[in-house]
Formats: sequence, structure tokens, C-alpha cells
Amino acid sequence: MNKILVILNPAAGGKRDLQKKIEALSPRIMVRLTSKPGDANAIAKNGVEQGYSIVVAAGGDGTVNEVVNGIGTSPVLLGILPVGSMNVFATEVGLPLNHLRQAWNVIELGKFREIDLPEANGHYFVQLAGIGLDAEVVRQTSLDSKKILGPVSYLISLAQIVARPSPLLEIDCGTGSLHQGCFLLVGNGRYYGGPFCLFRGAHLNDGLLDILVFKNQSHWDVLRYMQAILFNTHTELHDVEYLQSSHLTVTSAEKNVPVELDGEVRGHLPYQFSFAQQKLKVLVPS
Repeated sequence: MNKILVILNPAAGGKRDLQKKIEALSPRIMVRLTSKPGDANAIAKNGVEQGYSIVVAAGGDGTVNEVVNGIGTSPVLLGILPVGSMNVFATEVGLPLNHLRQAWNVIELGKFREIDLPEANGHYFVQLAGIGLDAEVVRQTSLDSKKILGPVSYLISLAQIVARPSPLLEIDCGTGSLHQGCFLLVGNGRYYGGPFCLFRGAHLNDGLLDILVFKNQSHWDVLRYMQAILFNTHTELHDVEYLQSSHLTVTSAEKNVPVELDGEVRGHLPYQFSFAQQKLKVLVPS
């Protein structure tokens, strides 16, 4: 099949006329629109069954995540048009942002990279998972706020949430010793929230998850963490642990501790993380 399936979130980034702009890029494009959560997953899965060899996610990290889960471990190539409000995975693989034609040229070129495909409680993700504070911020930040304020909307939610009592998380990497913290970030790639390189030792194809365990959660502690992240010194703090593991289990005695995958809340603890046996094929710049 010569056509390329493009799955478009029409609300991505609050941009208008995206469908027309995308369809004008190539006569090979077949656009399918999403209207609600879960649509991109179902459309991608159907596209695999119909024989498309390339499926493109046109949106932000949430759209990419759904499309990846629809593609699953099939040999279909994943393309990305990063037109969402948050495009961290696109940044990770070096795609041009804010330039639709250049991003499409990457897809037309056909060069792909095989990357690890992490799995968490049966759901795939490509860039990042957050447990506790990070996921609660995602849950509390409205879509309208993200459209208007972008990343700043998360900071507003953070200021409201950080004073609440924090859960105690237990992290088991299978080494025989447990680690504890108030909130947790798990990276497949290096970046978090855009330009912030949180996981210095991360590689997309090393078979390891990079794990940051934050031990405290007061206003002062979170401010310290944020400042250290800005200066790339967060792994030197006495109350931050940096771990690497091919799998981990996270539990808590607290109820309803949320988990987010690629910027979308996907459930609550307990959670198990591992990797799919197959790699994900992603179209990337040469």
C-alpha cells in the first residue's frame, strides 16, 4: 500500500486548519481524525490490519503514545508530525519542531531507528513515566490550560499540589534491596518536559530504564529539585537517587497513587515496568 496513514489530533496545540495543511504535503497522505481519547489507538490498530507500512502520529506526546499502542510490536514504521503542545519524544529523536514540511520530509526519506519499547502494566510508552507528584500534576492540569499556557500550566498545578501529604513509594529493581521515595520519574530517553535533560545516562536502545527517585516533597524540596534540574546538578543531591534497570516494580501503601505515561494518566499503583521483546521502528532525520 503506497498511502501513508496520518492520525491527526485536530485539537493539537490549538492550531487551526491542520488537516488541510497536512493533506497539502503529499498526495500519499490519508488523514484520519481523532475525536476522543482512545481513537488514535484504535485507528492505528486498524491501519496495521489494513496493511499500512507507515503510520504517522500528528499531535503531541499523548497522540504518539496512543499510536504506538495501536501499532504495538508490528513491523510498521512510526512517523511523527510534532504539532502538539508537548513534543518531548520528537525532541528526543531530533525531529524539527514548528516546521511541518521538514518533519514530513523526514517521513518521506524513510530512514528509521529501532528503539526500546517499554511496557507498564500492559501499556507501552516511549519517553517517560511519572509516579506520584508528576502524575498528579498531569491529572490536575486541564486541556484548556495546556492550550493557553503550554508548559506553564503544569507549574501552576504543581504549586497547588506540592503542599499536600506525599505518599511513600517502594521501588524494587530486582537487586534484592528496596528503594523508597515520595515521587518517581522513569525515562526511556533523556528529556523531560521539553529541553530538560533529566536522565543523563539514558539511551533509547540500551535495554535499560533510567529512574530518578525523589525522597522529599515539600515546597522547599521541589524548588531545590527544579533549580538543580535547570543547572543539571540534580543527580548530585543527597536526596535524589539515579538508578538503571531493565525492569522494576513500584508499590505504595497509599491508595490511588497516579501513574502517567508520556504525559497521560494511565492508572494507579501498583505498577510493573519492563520491555517488549520487539523494538519500535521510528522514522528519524538522517
